[in-house]
This record gives sequence, structure tokens and C-alpha cells, in this order.
Amino acid sequence: MPGASKLAASVRRIFGTGVRVDSVRADTSLVLRLTRSDSLLGFARVGNVRGKDQPITWLVAVDPALRLRDIDILVYREPYGGEVAYEAWRRQFRGKGADAPLAVGRDIQGISGATISVNAVTTAVRRTMADFARWRAQGRLR
Repeated sequence: MPGASKLAASVRRIFGTGVRVDSVRADTSLVLRLTRSDSLLGFARVGNVRGKDQPITWLVAVDPALRLRDIDILVYREPYGGEVAYEAWRRQFRGKGADAPLAVGRDIQGISGATISVNAVTTAVRRTMADFARWRAQGRLR
């Protein structure tokens, strides 16, 4: 897991300052519930996905309607493919919902030389969005 300061910086970048973070257990996953005052800002989840040889630690953040606010690469350990952490690549996820294909070559652009990382991160985001939708339908995310 990333350090608390790296996670806090990511949450601040995506949701702004003054955010309160609580945790919600959903299945075996820990979901962050983000609020400011009495307003729900959204949810986030941190996880790992395997790159070529090493794990890639990511954060997926959504608004209350389960639209992607942003993704973040918290720790990238591979010697190549780190472009998945670049703003230019990450921004294409913003605004997409659980119904989006989130498929490389369809609505997500690939990166030459980073094929494994691109596919791994995109798959992690797609699965996380499906999990968020399922947990919302089960009443676990409020």
C-alpha cells in the first residue's frame, strides 16, 4: 500500500481540500467514502494490479453518481510503461460510468511501449467500476 501522505495528496488533488475520509467495507474490499461538511463527494478504492513483473498500485475515484472523477497511479514499480501515470493518459477515464466499455482501442487509447501497463490498469478500472455498481445496488455504498 502507498504511504498515507501519497494517498492524502491524491484525494486532495481529485476532491480538493477539507475532505473527510471514512472507510466502508464491501465484500473483502475497503472503500473510502469522501465527504465535505454534510455533502457526499464520492468514493475511492485503492488496489494493486500486476504489470509485467511488478504490482501497480492505483486509486479509482468516483462521484456519488458513480461517474469516474479520476484515476491515479500511486506506485509504479516497473522500469518501463510509467506513462500510465501521466495526466494526458489518465484524463480519458474522467466522466465514464460503469456502463462504459473501458476497453483499450475502443474508448481508451493505448500507449506505445506500455501495452501491458495500459491493459492492466484499464482492466483494474473496469472491474472496480463494476464492483462500485454492484455494491451500490446492494446498498453498501451510501
